[in-house]
Amino acid sequence: MTIISDLINLNLSDVTDKVIAEYVWIGGSGLDLRSKARTLPEPVNDPSKLPKWNYDGSSTGQAPGQDSEVILCPQAIFRDPFRRGENILVMCDAYTPAGEPIPTNKRHGAAQIFNNPEVAAEEPWYGIEQEYTLMQKEVNWPVGWPVGGYPGPQGPYYCGVGADKAFARDVVDSHYKACLYAGINISGVNGEVMPAQWEFQVGPAVGITAGDQLWIARYILERITEVAGVRLSLDPKPVTGDWNGAGAHTNYSTKSMRNDGGYEVIKTAIEKLGKRHSEHIAAYGEGNERRLTGKHETANIKTFLWGVANRGASVRVGRDTEKERKGYFEDRRPASNMDPYVVTSMIAETTILWKP
Repeated sequence: MTIISDLINLNLSDVTDKVIAEYVWIGGSGLDLRSKARTLPEPVNDPSKLPKWNYDGSSTGQAPGQDSEVILCPQAIFRDPFRRGENILVMCDAYTPAGEPIPTNKRHGAAQIFNNPEVAAEEPWYGIEQEYTLMQKEVNWPVGWPVGGYPGPQGPYYCGVGADKAFARDVVDSHYKACLYAGINISGVNGEVMPAQWEFQVGPAVGITAGDQLWIARYILERITEVAGVRLSLDPKPVTGDWNGAGAHTNYSTKSMRNDGGYEVIKTAIEKLGKRHSEHIAAYGEGNERRLTGKHETANIKTFLWGVANRGASVRVGRDTEKERKGYFEDRRPASNMDPYVVTSMIAETTILWKP
């Protein structure tokens, strides 16, 4: 094992200018992540200077076997916390050989919205609170829970400390540092209400970069769980009963909201979100109806309401925003398995471009 560890940690810069680029993309389910590596002749820090690549889309559920080639287009570069040195992770999106975005490429449509001059002028900021649950590898049950049984009721676990309250903190802290190393603007982590459930926050991030950063943060977390021997679940309600679900609360502001007089802009934006509630819910993640029940700090999926400091609302406005009469709001509806490209661009489209 020592030999394997030594080889994994070899510093390539001692002997070559070549570097390794791990190309990352989203698979056919729209949630699974795939990746493969290639050698580059020298370090690269501009995605436009990276070569396009291809993969067998018939093996990922993204192309038929008789025409299986899918093209990877590099879009964002991050430092590789696993190989380190000048090696990189590359977030890609996927296209047909003719240059058309494949159906699971949600980044392409999001980029079109964020490149709209009206949206770009508003400089939309996002902060995404990604909740997730760590599961035992061999059984579909949270780590730290007795197999087939339950821990004590919720209460002591949120931001809790101690072996009977915080499970798999080593995975969480490893992920935190790895994201910082990678260049992700991860702003914090905390234990959640349900034991074995954790949260990390990405942001503030502007426009399309929020989606790029969250997807790479998910990728890094998946890679760490490989080593730790646990399984990552983004199920919005991994355990039925009196247990909190998992969401991806999305904090949002525009330049107009952050400036003086922004509170009225915020209220107008929230009114727009309410008018398109069903459309947003349909795009906010699979299985969200099991989470948005009106209990466990959620609003019912069939209703839209907003309030100040109300964690039972669809959209929450913070006390500081109310006091300062400017700032941001939090859309609490997105599920933990949402696609951040879809959610961030849809919020911008509804609040900036859509005319009721």
